[in-house]
Amino acid sequence: MAPRVEPVESDEGLPARTDVVVIGGGIIGVSTALFLARRGIPTVLCEKGGIAAEQSGRNWGWCRTMGRDVRELPLAVESLRLWRQMNALVGAETGFREAGIVYLCGTPAELATHDGWLAAARQFQVASRRLGPEEVEQAVPGSAVRWAGAVQTPNDGRAEPGLAGPAIAAAARRAGATILTRCAVRGVETRGGRIDAVVTERGRIACTAVVLAGGAWSRLFCGNLGIALPTLKILGSVGRTAPLPGGPEVTAGAANFGFRKRLDGGYTIVQRNANVAEIVPDSFRLFRHFAPSWLRNRHELRLRVGRRTIAEARLPRRWTLDQLTPFETVRVLDPAPVPKILEEGRRLLARAFPFFRDAVFAERWGGLIDVTPDAVPVIGPVAALPGFFIASGFSGHGFGIGPGAGRLMAELVAGDTPVVDPTPFRLERFH
Repeated sequence: MAPRVEPVESDEGLPARTDVVVIGGGIIGVSTALFLARRGIPTVLCEKGGIAAEQSGRNWGWCRTMGRDVRELPLAVESLRLWRQMNALVGAETGFREAGIVYLCGTPAELATHDGWLAAARQFQVASRRLGPEEVEQAVPGSAVRWAGAVQTPNDGRAEPGLAGPAIAAAARRAGATILTRCAVRGVETRGGRIDAVVTERGRIACTAVVLAGGAWSRLFCGNLGIALPTLKILGSVGRTAPLPGGPEVTAGAANFGFRKRLDGGYTIVQRNANVAEIVPDSFRLFRHFAPSWLRNRHELRLRVGRRTIAEARLPRRWTLDQLTPFETVRVLDPAPVPKILEEGRRLLARAFPFFRDAVFAERWGGLIDVTPDAVPVIGPVAALPGFFIASGFSGHGFGIGPGAGRLMAELVAGDTPVVDPTPFRLERFH
């Protein structure tokens, strides 16, 4: 069952023309629409289902710079700056709290794996630091384990996925953007080799630029345009507890569990490094791209053949603009979580922190995460199709770096000086 996400009403009527169409109403899409609208650029956001109804409303809610790929760090730093002012920026509660994040390490070897990252991250002036065993108890009190150490970033934070995306979408509308839900985009039209319009299930919208922020759907959409976007989906399982008074404020994770306090006083609990990768036809098509990553992270992935194996084998990969598309037949990806993974995570957490010993899940859900071979997103223009931009493949990092990614994408579309160097996010790095 999907977690509750604050509803966002659709605007009425389909605009005949705009400057930019954003495809996808997740955190990346709504952030892009917000920053485009704040620049006075006419923008229409089209979402086939509901705002933040898929992974943007189902993630852990961590907003971190710590542990990011060094290529992502400038964007993570900018995103955290935006998160700190987000409630004021959108005029609503997004749940953001600067409570800090701690990575707990059970062995000296595990702790040592973070040293290289800490050295590389210093150039970006992040606040991350190494903690000794005694300092861990002060940072995350109440543990029954003596940890070898930890890495702490005291100014990282957390936010509520069910509130943030809808609040940003509402702010984008107030800034002038049009928000259309249950309005799938079937494809694009071109003139002179450039973007000229999008065709939705409701009709045509003339435009000069399109931003694809479709998350787990982006590869399918690109494939119909003849654009190769190498992403696969992995299944994450997440659970929440009822309110638990008196628990830790800090967000923390060890090798096999993670938790964060929620705005309602409960906790979001996960088993870290325990995602499911279903074997689908794209697994074979993209084997060359993903094989190094699979080998490197094989202890974190659980391969299986399941319902998605069959569903994706039957999925149409090509269609015309007057045909019903997969985006209209499946409005929201709502995969079932894996109860065994969640129970393992809860049990491991309770063993380390007795405070959680009596915690039970009030709700559990699954989400499909779009991942790239190097776990770094694609953000930028597609050279083969002028006017077409992609912001996808966030590999489980999209919620935390969503605001910065939205600002960067808006600047790229507008032709402004980008807030960070977009070179590491180019699609062409895979080709």
